[in-house]
Amino acid sequence: MELDLNPAGSLEIHCVVNGPIETNTYFVVSGNEAVMIDPGWEGEKLAAAFEEECPGVTLKAIICTHGHADHIGGVPGVRRALGDDVPFLISKNDADIIPGAIRHMLVTWGYEYEMPPVPDRLLSEGDTISFGDVTLQVLETPGHTPGGIVLFAATQTGNIAWVGDTLFPKGHGRTDLEGGDEAAIFHSLGKLGSMLPPDTLCLIGHNDPTTIAEELEGNLFMRRGLRHFRK
Repeated sequence: MELDLNPAGSLEIHCVVNGPIETNTYFVVSGNEAVMIDPGWEGEKLAAAFEEECPGVTLKAIICTHGHADHIGGVPGVRRALGDDVPFLISKNDADIIPGAIRHMLVTWGYEYEMPPVPDRLLSEGDTISFGDVTLQVLETPGHTPGGIVLFAATQTGNIAWVGDTLFPKGHGRTDLEGGDEAAIFHSLGKLGSMLPPDTLCLIGHNDPTTIAEELEGNLFMRRGLRHFRK
């Protein structure tokens, strides 16, 4: 896949930290339209925060970077509050792990999450999601889960990627959970390091952002992945 790196449109980004594992939920606004990425917990509260932070903005989609409970648990509440017609998008390879991920969170950690609805659209490599005057491009980045994705946007306000739990500063997401694959996540990190521009701002599923340039310099896992990555 070749990314479209031509900058188009502009974005306003709001981050809300929510849930017992402190998931970063992002409200991504372009003009009078927005998407919500990774609503992890208490969807009604996230919906209220969205309406407060983004008055007059229409929510066009809810997108989840992967199927773990702490990234999808708020989907039902957001839809109840903002409309059952708001599409729920996730990768085709993670749609099937959702029920098991919800059960795992309850059994292992004692956190109860509501089961999300059936996804309205299943995403694959190369798919795009457009709203306002920007377009998100989908990269498949398995490893943390079988169907993890990264959402990349080349905009007039900079190159931005929502990386979920695939990439952490100087590290990567866990691979010891069901469906995790250490070899796959090294390949995915190499893919990000190879395909995304160095100035890309990487918005993480938990904690603070980073850039591809910082990770190329200091992330030994990405550097290992780059040695073996082939487009």
